Amino acid sequence: MIMLRSWIYTIMFLAWTLAVAVLATPALITQAGALGTARFWARGVKALARVIAGISYRAEGHEHIPEGPCLIAAQHQSSFETYMLFLEVKKPVFVLKRELAWIPFVGWYIQRAGLVPINRGAGAAAMRKTLRAADAAFARGDQVVIFPEGTRTAPGRRREYRPGVFGIYHHCKVAVVPMALNAGYYWGKTRVRKDPGTIVFRFLPAIAPGLDKDAFMATLRRDIETAAATLPRLETQPTY
Repeated sequence: MIMLRSWIYTIMFLAWTLAVAVLATPALITQAGALGTARFWARGVKALARVIAGISYRAEGHEHIPEGPCLIAAQHQSSFETYMLFLEVKKPVFVLKRELAWIPFVGWYIQRAGLVPINRGAGAAAMRKTLRAADAAFARGDQVVIFPEGTRTAPGRRREYRPGVFGIYHHCKVAVVPMALNAGYYWGKTRVRKDPGTIVFRFLPAIAPGLDKDAFMATLRRDIETAAATLPRLETQPTY
């Protein structure tokens, strides 16, 4: 039954995504229009997940997100958090690999709504470009969202945080709001199967500017992993 519901969800997700992307194309004219469309689409995804797949969702700790510029450093276990952060962050700008912007329709909205693209093969030049884009986003009062692991990682598996998160923190001198989650237990990285349960995002107290690299990275990992260990989970770890 779970697999049947998962396949139905997948089909409906694709249909919903295509319909919104095509019908709302005029919204790409402005950044506000693209962001509004992305949020409308994400609400639909949230409803489909709840009604069809039995996955509920909530976010905690919004009081830790400042009104103005900040860097949100989130765990990354599935595509679900990428979708739902459009609903949880007031003015999100995502730090994502640039290839995502090339995806027809969906990538166009991500790029127009706010994207700091990363070219992982360009080394120092890519970092300089990322820092310039982050500077511009913070100057507008946006909240920049980064996934420190750099790619989706199964719950319980440890992956070194990439240096970009410290680069932005150090260069831009902004507070960093860690975010723990448990999406990988129910959503998974690439699998069709969606297990019923409750996905939780937990925003944590901000890390103030001024720490050196070792202290910052250790604090970020400790805060995220400590919080993640308290979130709901399946008894058995999903297969990725």
